[in-house]
Amino acid sequence: MRPSGPDLVASFAQGVREQGCDVVLIGLCSTDGLYFASGSMGLPGAMFTASHNPAEYNGIKLCKVGAAPVGQDSGLREIRNMIEDGVPAFDGPIGQVRNDDTLAGYAQYLRDLVDISGIRRLKVVVDAGNGMAGYTVPAVLSDEAGLPSLPLDIDAMYFELDGTFPNHEANPIEPANLVDIQARVRESGADIGLAFDGDADRCFVVDENGDVVSPSTLTALIADRELAKHPGSTIIHNLITSKSVPEVVIENGGTPVKTRVGHSFIKGTMAETDAVFGGEHSGHFYFRDFWRADSGMLAAMHALAALGGAPEGTTLSSMLTTYDRYAASGEINTKVDDQAAITAKIEDHYAAQGGVATDHMDGLTVDGGDWWFNVRPSNTEPLLRLNVEAKDNATMEQLRDDVLAMMRGGNR
Repeated sequence: MRPSGPDLVASFAQGVREQGCDVVLIGLCSTDGLYFASGSMGLPGAMFTASHNPAEYNGIKLCKVGAAPVGQDSGLREIRNMIEDGVPAFDGPIGQVRNDDTLAGYAQYLRDLVDISGIRRLKVVVDAGNGMAGYTVPAVLSDEAGLPSLPLDIDAMYFELDGTFPNHEANPIEPANLVDIQARVRESGADIGLAFDGDADRCFVVDENGDVVSPSTLTALIADRELAKHPGSTIIHNLITSKSVPEVVIENGGTPVKTRVGHSFIKGTMAETDAVFGGEHSGHFYFRDFWRADSGMLAAMHALAALGGAPEGTTLSSMLTTYDRYAASGEINTKVDDQAAITAKIEDHYAAQGGVATDHMDGLTVDGGDWWFNVRPSNTEPLLRLNVEAKDNATMEQLRDDVLAMMRGGNR
């Protein structure tokens, strides 16, 4: 829905056709809508999106057949090299083009995966941020795709598709972008709030008090539900999700497997282990039954199914106490000139104290038993990203401040 999208799509499609390939244009869609089309048609896919980035941005998100990821080590490097070297001219016949509206099929597929038709009635605030959830939510959670109505009263916020994002950035990981939905949930007495990013592949949840639910807590909830359907399965989580995630997985008879941060690592490990589900701290949730791809809508539907399936009067906050066990800092970014030197300084400091375990799967993780923190460098900016978790808020805040002091140039 970005202003630059249609022209870029038309040019890309024409270029593909001029290389002798056929094109299926599926029109507007969310990122998980692209994954559905790729998986159900058995075709590679391309989508023009800049997700949660500012309005003037745009880019191409690619996937292989079956929604398999295309990352630096799985195709992007080769594409870059071909572009730099010059793509050879193709002298065969131009490819064909056809249009295919996949929205109704996408909606039905998700409903078949998570049945919420029999839940108790819920009042749900949805903030689409003027992004693609304004297009997909009415099809999946209402009846605009011709599917039966659900027991949901949807309070729609910013459903108008507008690539200039006039109300707020479509990036729910930033607290400022959740202020509107938090206020609406409190004012309206809603049972739950759902906030999507621009391409609707991420979903953040707000409870009935207007408090933001940690993506780690939602990961633990969905893991519990998936293990009930697939006993003994493997669940993937990245290394900066809460300790509550592997704890819940083990308690429910599953096997937790930790990965680096990033969708290509999650999807790769899911394929290797045949994991049924994977979750990230950033609000990405991956499902084996959805071609191991991420879907914010499926995560939202799991939250609705769990809450709506609980006894009358059960609130979301009370239901989630089982899964929300620790105090967390959230991700804090700090600009540093020498990432490696600062990281080494932090590691030496805590190693000298003793009684800690460290690993370098992704940056530096220091685990003190009742607390842990991770410091990892950004791949694109001179930043270090800090995540801290502890048994209680006071310990978390002290640890957070101590590490930040070292990152910012002085020990307290």
